[in-house]
Amino acid sequence: MTAAVTLVRPVLLPVSLEREPGESFTRQLAALVELSDGLVEWRPAAWVCDPVADDVTAVVVPDMSGLAYRLLEEFRRVRVPLLVVTSEFGTVSMWDWEIRDYLRRRGVDTVAPTSRQELVDVLRGLAVRQTLPRSRMLAYLDDLGAGMQPDIFKRFYWWEEECVADLQERLGVTVERRSWRELAARAAAVPEARVVDAHERISSGVELGALAWRARAEALRLYLALSDELDETPDVIAAGINCLNESMTSPTTPCLAWSLLFEERGLMWGCEADLTSMMTEFLTWQTLQAPVMMTNLYPFLMGDAALKHEKIPYFPAVRERPADHILVAHCGFLGVVPPSFATSWSVQPRVLEIVDPNAHALDARIAEGDTTIVKLTSTMDTLTVTPADLTGYHQFENSDCLNGAVLRVADGYRYVEALPSHHAVLATGDLRRRLELVAPVLGLGVQHI
Repeated sequence: MTAAVTLVRPVLLPVSLEREPGESFTRQLAALVELSDGLVEWRPAAWVCDPVADDVTAVVVPDMSGLAYRLLEEFRRVRVPLLVVTSEFGTVSMWDWEIRDYLRRRGVDTVAPTSRQELVDVLRGLAVRQTLPRSRMLAYLDDLGAGMQPDIFKRFYWWEEECVADLQERLGVTVERRSWRELAARAAAVPEARVVDAHERISSGVELGALAWRARAEALRLYLALSDELDETPDVIAAGINCLNESMTSPTTPCLAWSLLFEERGLMWGCEADLTSMMTEFLTWQTLQAPVMMTNLYPFLMGDAALKHEKIPYFPAVRERPADHILVAHCGFLGVVPPSFATSWSVQPRVLEIVDPNAHALDARIAEGDTTIVKLTSTMDTLTVTPADLTGYHQFENSDCLNGAVLRVADGYRYVEALPSHHAVLATGDLRRRLELVAPVLGLGVQHI
């Protein structure tokens, strides 16, 4: 088995405002080196007037002074993220707010953490940015919307060549399309002995008792086939399969495989081979280490259109502001959630009729309370960010929503008007400030909805 997804360490250049660094600069740089141990690679200190080498990921100013007001043009020449980390605690010093404001109002943006956690977020964000041009995402598909429910699936941007080109141009990642039929054939050829071995290895930690042996075996064959492909393919950070639209291709679904491969390798997943959701998950998880998962949005405002799709008679009862509530569900339950992100987790037989009778789904929950809805836009240059409250879980018998969740947002009408997709990524916690801080080092903007 290959190693788990690992980030490339960013290269940081510490710069002094003085030609010869003073004692306070040396002391603060030593503190930063200790605080960032293992996260970055440091270059020898330089003068702010010196040119910045091409291999530098970001410039760090460990010590500020009034000289900054007279070095505006030198700061303007810095073309990589400019970090101001001037306290021994890994934060910006309060006394440097005036300098930051002076620079910002003259076209020089700086990144300034206010906690040790935020410093780590920034450094991980730089690592993500450094890693993407050396990485690839795999999308397994053949028919591009011509399979099951083509009236729905033919609409999705993530299958367009423009989407692939934008991902590669804006973020540097390579998108590699592969045949789902060929992967399914590879899975079918996995020997029974390997399936039995895999079952014995994982069954102590994963409860599969709700599935008949045939369903378990097919799920594990796909998991093993994907593991083999990943062993043969370096630098894969995410993978997805057009599993619903082309469900006739395979007797199983990849839900269990995605969970196992995340836990073993850190591989992010994309239901229905959704490239933008995969990238959103990767950016959020690898930068903030906050639990993430992707699901479908069914705003209460959509009324019968949402109810019909989920085969439910009504939305869950809420005490007030029904227009600000969203039902979230995917493939009969909340969606694919790795066990380590879940508050409860089990493998269940399939719910959706369009998949094979031997397919399966995951019945999982994530933490209630503060949740952030985040999604990369189609331009690949902006993260949409929405704070929400996950208020609870609701079950509808004989439906396509046996266990979904409800989110409450501040303004349902505004959200529906501005949301970028029916697919969204839910991240546990209120991550607005952290995403605002790291977005610039990722080369992204933030749109609050």
